[in-house]
Amino acid sequence: SIRQNKIEGVIQEELSMFFQRNAREICLGAMVTVTIVRVTSDLSLARCYISIFAGPDKKEVLENIKINTGKIRGDVGKRLKNMRKIPELLFFIDDSLDYAMTIDELLKKK
Repeated sequence: SIRQNKIEGVIQEELSMFFQRNAREICLGAMVTVTIVRVTSDLSLARCYISIFAGPDKKEVLENIKINTGKIRGDVGKRLKNMRKIPELLFFIDDSLDYAMTIDELLKKK
């Protein structure tokens, strides 16, 4: 729905800003980009797909982000005062860029 799309966009923007501000402690110095946010129809759950560049191991960064999910959700909630309930955040690594690069390299070989 239109409302879901708006909320997804706002959450994506706020998460991006949060990761920029707290890159050193939350992202372990890595550059984290929020590629896609998908919110369920009842607005209770948000699946956040992130790309991780230039830093420690991606799984290590993702684990640290998952550990700090409560802090991230609290910060996003403070910034989105007009929303009554902030969805629960789930983080996943978005490997679509890696997949695209692999396909691109395979095509170049032929």
